[in-house]
Amino acid sequence: MKKILLIGIVLLGGLGVWALASRNAPEGGDASQRYRSEKVQRGPIIASVSATGAVTPTTTVIVGSQLSGQAVEILADFNSEVKAGQVMARLNRDTLMAKYDAARADLAQARAARQLSDAQAEKTRADLRKAEAQASDVQAQLQRADALLIDAETTFERQKSLKARGIATEVTLQSATTQRSTLASSKRSAEAQIASSAAQIAALQADLKIVEAQKLSGNAQIAKNEALVRQIEVDLANSEIRSPVDGVVIQRNVELGQTVAASLQAPTLFLVAQNLKLIEIYVNVDETDVGRVKPGQDVEFTVNAYPARTFNGRVKQIRLGSQTVQNVVIYTTVVEVANDDMALLPGMTANLRIFTERKPDVLRVANAALRWQPTGAPRAAGGNSEPSSTAPSGESPAGPFADPQPQGGGNQAAMLAALKAELQLSPEQVAAVDKLAQAMRREIQAAGSDQAARREAGQAARQRFNRAVEAELTSEQQVKYRAIQEARRGRAQGNATARAANGAPGRVFVLDERGNPRPVSLRLGASDGAYSEVLGGDLKPGDVLITGTVGTAKGARQGSMPRFGF
Repeated sequence: MKKILLIGIVLLGGLGVWALASRNAPEGGDASQRYRSEKVQRGPIIASVSATGAVTPTTTVIVGSQLSGQAVEILADFNSEVKAGQVMARLNRDTLMAKYDAARADLAQARAARQLSDAQAEKTRADLRKAEAQASDVQAQLQRADALLIDAETTFERQKSLKARGIATEVTLQSATTQRSTLASSKRSAEAQIASSAAQIAALQADLKIVEAQKLSGNAQIAKNEALVRQIEVDLANSEIRSPVDGVVIQRNVELGQTVAASLQAPTLFLVAQNLKLIEIYVNVDETDVGRVKPGQDVEFTVNAYPARTFNGRVKQIRLGSQTVQNVVIYTTVVEVANDDMALLPGMTANLRIFTERKPDVLRVANAALRWQPTGAPRAAGGNSEPSSTAPSGESPAGPFADPQPQGGGNQAAMLAALKAELQLSPEQVAAVDKLAQAMRREIQAAGSDQAARREAGQAARQRFNRAVEAELTSEQQVKYRAIQEARRGRAQGNATARAANGAPGRVFVLDERGNPRPVSLRLGASDGAYSEVLGGDLKPGDVLITGTVGTAKGARQGSMPRFGF
């Protein structure tokens, strides 16, 4: 019995010594068996923005019709090359030709009427000249009659005087008297003729004015008919649908025999791409990425038609007008691409990478090492996450109510508490905000482990969360809410500027001589999603960094999945 008791005491002592040694020894023995690791190395950092867009011709011309009518000829089809001025289709022009003939007949009639007015004017002018000549002749006759009358008066007075002295005979006096009366009558007749000629001249002058007015009316009628003829000639020309530019037909919307109806607007018959050797891609860039996209940046993309081929382009323009698609604000970015071999066709979907930053040879660390930390380890200032490659310059990646770096659940709770306190939310509003926050977290977690998908889902979810929160607030609370948003955006902008100048803070863990994690603080630069540039810190090429754990080792956690705030 004593022997068994002694053996038991020895075994218990051995177990105690073993337990003490196991407690003080490095967990798992060999560090390579406890942790996944990766060495620090030099290499390229290529930061990019991923997006999709549609291949579009640089200039697309809409060819329409200003007239209504039936299409009787189709002279261009899909993919037809056309020249400027080339006829692409013709409309029925029988009605136009009838109107044209009638308008030309009316014009000829108006011109004939003007010629008649011209002839009448010439005749009236001739009659007027004749009347004026006759008036001049009568005036001369009056002057002659007046002279003869004066002479007859003188003769009569002389004969009368002679008869009184008994020198002249009665016959001579009578003859002088008759001559005087005859010449007086001739004078009165000449005066009457002069009055008649004056009246005739006045009538002819009035007739001439009437004829001149008729000529003016005829000229106006001719101008009207000429304008009508020109209008119908334009309509006849428009019945031939012509290409305004050199290019290729990429769309045809008219069939032979179809009636084209041009009422309020010109119908689109053809689409002509002016130059397919230089095409553009309209890319929808999220507002969180648009701050890093600049004109002149290189672009690589693929299309489904050529999955093994990579095409190159260049950012041409970032359009200022934004659009909201499913509560996500996007900006249209135009990418210019040379298409010399005509491989890219309008409408193709392009999957693009816009290279925002290229660094060919820098000291870099894996982003998985930046995310990993032991259980219970205090978080360093600025967090333990890699610098965001998708956050815009004016807002943190976590949204307007998050710190610039993604944080854990505790920070989310703290930010929600601050939001509730600052806005003085009612119990009903608090419950609604909590429900929205839970829905946002579930939506982000549902994106899976893919970094790009998770980041995109997080951006969309946070934007929807902020809009939904604002809908739950009163008008006064909304004003405060927007002010808080602006203030946080300003702080995020300042943080982004500081990070751009000095680098973002980060932390990794290396193994010490006992095989335990040892933290190393870093200053981080550009990131391509997998690696981040090291701007400062006690690291050198070849150092081994912890990126994760193997199995379920006690005292450490994987930490490789990113955690998002909002």
